[in-house]
Amino acid sequence: MTLRFVRFLLVCALVASAFQLHAEPTRIAVIYAEADDFNPGNLSSLLGGIENTPDVEVILLSLKDINGPQLSQMLLAGSQRNSVLRLAAAGGNIGPIAVFYPDIGEPYRSIFSKIIEGIEETSQAKVASYAVGNSFNTQSIAEELKRQDIRVVIALGRNGLRAASTLDKEISIVAGGVVSVPESEQRRNAILSLAPDPALLFARLKMLSPKTQRIFVVYEPRQNGWLIKLAKEAARTQGIELVAQEASDLKSALTIYQSIFATVDAKRDALWLPQDSATVDESLVMPHVLQESWNKSIPVFSSNVSHVKRGALFALYPNNFELGRNLASSAISMANGNTTVRGVLPLREVLMAFNTRTASHLGLTASPAQQKGFDLLFPEQ
Repeated sequence: MTLRFVRFLLVCALVASAFQLHAEPTRIAVIYAEADDFNPGNLSSLLGGIENTPDVEVILLSLKDINGPQLSQMLLAGSQRNSVLRLAAAGGNIGPIAVFYPDIGEPYRSIFSKIIEGIEETSQAKVASYAVGNSFNTQSIAEELKRQDIRVVIALGRNGLRAASTLDKEISIVAGGVVSVPESEQRRNAILSLAPDPALLFARLKMLSPKTQRIFVVYEPRQNGWLIKLAKEAARTQGIELVAQEASDLKSALTIYQSIFATVDAKRDALWLPQDSATVDESLVMPHVLQESWNKSIPVFSSNVSHVKRGALFALYPNNFELGRNLASSAISMANGNTTVRGVLPLREVLMAFNTRTASHLGLTASPAQQKGFDLLFPEQ
C-alpha cells in the first residue's frame, strides 16, 4: 500500500493512567480517509504489526463516518481519563510547520528548546524555527513562509504569538507557552495554555487531602474567567465546593484573602493560587497567604511551581516535551482542516512538585505509590 491511498491517518493511543488500580489494554483508534481502491486491511503495513502486540486493541474507523465534534470528543474523553494522547499523521501532506519562539536567554531558552524538541518528534514534517527578537522582520518571514508553503505556525510565548498574529489570515496558528490571551485570539486560534487543568489540580488535592470539601480561589475575570468556568465544572464532578471570588487588583485581592482566612476551616478547606498577575503577587500576597495558611494549617496548592519552594503544598507545572508533542498534534489537526481545535485549552501535560515539610506540618502523609508521582521535592534533598 502506498501513502496515496491514505490522505489522512490519525493514530491515537490511549495509555492507561499510572494512577489507575487495574491495568487496561492500550487502545489505538485508527481514523482513515479512503480512496476508491483503499483496503483497510492493508493498514497493518503502516502500523508495523503493533496490532498483534499483547494488550493492544486496535479500532479502525473511516473518516467519512466521523465528524469533527465526534473526533474532538474522542480525544477529550481520553485526556479526561488521565490518558497519554499520541497523535500522528501519515499521508496528510500538511507540509512544513513553522515555530516562532522568543529570542530570550536562560533558563527560558532551554524551556522553549524542549518544547520544540517535542514538536519535532511528533510532527513528522519539516520544522522551521524562528527566534523572535527586536529585529524580527515580519514581512521577510511571511514571504519565506509563503515560499515554503507553510500553512500552520506554532507560536510560543507572547512574543511568538504577537509575531504570528501579523501573518496572513490563511495561516493557522497554534499557540503555547502563554497562560491566557484576549478572547478575540481565543476564537481564531488554538491556544494551549500553561494554566494546569483544574480537574487535575483538584484530583491531586483530594488524593493528598481526602478531607478537603471546599476550595477558595481569588481571580481576575479577564485573565482567568475561562479557567474558573472549567474549575466550577471540575469541582462539581469531584464533589467539591468551589468558592471563586473576583478581584480587579492586588489591593482588593488582599482584602479578600484576609476575609477568607478569618473564616477558613482547617478540617475542610483549601486555597488554590492560579497564575494571575492581579491576585497573586510574589512580594505582597504570597507572604501573607503562606504565613496565614501555616498558622491555620490550611493546604495551599498552586499553578506555579515556584510557590512550592516557598511553602505551598504542591503545584502542577508543564512537562515541556509532552507539551511540544501536543502542540504538534494540534497543528497537524488544524492543517488538515479540523477547526474544532480552536479555542483555549488548559494544560494537561503536567509534572508535580511537592513540599514534604508543609505536608508534615499539615499532618498529611503521601503513600509510596503517590510519592512516585512527585517530580520535584522541596525542601530539596
